[in-house]
Amino acid sequence: MTFKAPDSLSEQIAHHLAERIIRGELAPGERIQEQKVTQALNVSRGSVREALLILERRHLVTILPRRGAHVTYLDERNVRSLCTLMGEFYILLGNAVASHWRSEADLQPFIAIQRRLRDAYERQDIEAFVADSFAVMRAAYPFADNPYLQETVENLQPAMSRAYYLALDQRQTSMTDYLDLFACLLEAVVARDHGRIREVLAAYCQRSCELVLAALAKG
Repeated sequence: MTFKAPDSLSEQIAHHLAERIIRGELAPGERIQEQKVTQALNVSRGSVREALLILERRHLVTILPRRGAHVTYLDERNVRSLCTLMGEFYILLGNAVASHWRSEADLQPFIAIQRRLRDAYERQDIEAFVADSFAVMRAAYPFADNPYLQETVENLQPAMSRAYYLALDQRQTSMTDYLDLFACLLEAVVARDHGRIREVLAAYCQRSCELVLAALAKG
């Protein structure tokens, strides 16, 4: 594999390894050996170490003294904790959009995402559907104008993606539910109905948590 942009090499290595963890190619508890990654990707050991620190910050690996980096485990406690926290962040972002949108142009990014979600549903492209469900929060960042919130959500997003990936089969059956939920969320945002935003997003996070836990129990 060839990487570009030396100044962001560690980030690119982290993204590559994160994708393998998210897809289950690197199993929970599996050790990530720096030397093997260095040789496989033809990159420096220092860049790999920095990439592993990035992954630790994103809750995909644990680095232990003299034991190196290991893929983190997903269990019920972790999934529930993650979904609960992300739910509150989603609500903060939804409320920020509701409070600060001023014109129809401000809402266009969300309408475009809604269109892409419908297209992904028609194609039964679950991975694209999940990716665009995360695009919603990124479209909301400018309304929140809170770099700490954005950084925290971005660091948690890979762990959430990993949890969602486990439940892709279950999410296929819930795509129509999410489309209905997202339509309700847009209505609540347009109406600046903060109570309804919390209600809709809390229901979404609860449903997502149930799907992931069902996948964990099955596998």
